Amino acid sequence: MDILQKASHFFQNGSLKARIIVAASLLFGFTTFGAIAVAPLTPDASEQPKAVIKLELDLPDLSEQIASLEDQTLAQNFVREEKVRLGDTIGTLLSRLGVNDNAAIAFIKSNTTANALLKLKAGQVIQATVAANGELLRLATTATDSSDSLKNIVVTREEHGFTAVDGSAALEKRVEMRSGVIQSSLFAATDTARIPDPVTGKFVEMFSTNVDFRADLRKGDQFNIVYETFWQNGSYIRPGRILAAEFVNAGKTYQAIWFDAPGNKGGYYTFDGKALKKAFLKSPVAFTRVSSGFSMRVHPVTGNWKQHKGIDFAAPSGTPIKAAADGVVESAKYSGGYGNLIVLKHWGQYSTAYGHLSRFASSLRKGQKVSQGDIIGYVGTTGMSTGPHLHYEFRVANVQRNPMSLDMPNVQPLTTAELQKFRAIKEDMLHRFALLNPALKTAAK
Repeated sequence: MDILQKASHFFQNGSLKARIIVAASLLFGFTTFGAIAVAPLTPDASEQPKAVIKLELDLPDLSEQIASLEDQTLAQNFVREEKVRLGDTIGTLLSRLGVNDNAAIAFIKSNTTANALLKLKAGQVIQATVAANGELLRLATTATDSSDSLKNIVVTREEHGFTAVDGSAALEKRVEMRSGVIQSSLFAATDTARIPDPVTGKFVEMFSTNVDFRADLRKGDQFNIVYETFWQNGSYIRPGRILAAEFVNAGKTYQAIWFDAPGNKGGYYTFDGKALKKAFLKSPVAFTRVSSGFSMRVHPVTGNWKQHKGIDFAAPSGTPIKAAADGVVESAKYSGGYGNLIVLKHWGQYSTAYGHLSRFASSLRKGQKVSQGDIIGYVGTTGMSTGPHLHYEFRVANVQRNPMSLDMPNVQPLTTAELQKFRAIKEDMLHRFALLNPALKTAAK
């Protein structure tokens, strides 16, 4: 009996201990003589070597294709867009846009038009077209100039350098309609109605001659506001003017509508066609006190007892003086005891005079049109004056009248033709208010 037969006999008939010993022995034996088991076999003498055929093949030249791909990659341009972050410089911003172009940065810093790009504002969007090698091909953004006008600034790489152009940004005007009910304060209610603060400020200004917004507000007061907003590429830019507004305060309704009378500067009117504002400001300057009224007095310079035919408003030198009403500059020159004097001619027989000015507003000239509230000069002490103040005269047919006791006229009334156009606009705004009223009633519940 050979060794494998004996092992098989022990596995089948032996005890457990015998089986373990036999298994270990076999494992040891195979481990020791394993080299014999894996030794290579001698080739069979009957096998004959086979013939190998060698073929010569021409491989294609890929250098042209590789060069073409490289040229295409180099010619590829990329368009990227980034928002300006706080603390960004033109260098850090261009780096994020993938621009590596010192010549472009030098041009932006030196060119007057492109220089607007240095005045970056957080959130401003800038778009760049960049070559694969990092050269700037085109840079565009919407920037705000010193007068808050929007400009499209575009820098473009040309054959011999860069060019920069700017132009008015194309804005889309929309009309918004909002309503609300006051629960605690006006600004809280307008915030809830998503009305911009500048619009709320104008709303207060419109009705401030009739309503004291600090003392007269009541819980449950209601408002409707129709106003303009301006958008660019789907992004909100800024609010425009209020087109119409309605305010119900303690049960009393106040309404106003914007109207552009042909040939005149637009303004706000009540719904019956009367101007909302007075034709003349009560005071054309921010004064500290009335130093001399319209009355008999002893002249502070001559000592003579005579009629003082104006109102003296004491104010620091350099305080801006505003046009009391819309009008035309009749004269702006030095005039004896008045010192530097401006005379404005208004509609009808009305005119106003402003004396003792330190200087006139820049570019003010005879024949120039001015609007109510425009700055025309600055407080001074020129002429016969003992201290800085504005001498203000209100004249009717060239005769001085006391503006404090006079029933001040409203703005020149609308003509028959203007009233016809006004009524059409009013009907449109009343329709808008009617659309807002269901929402207003819901908000009041």
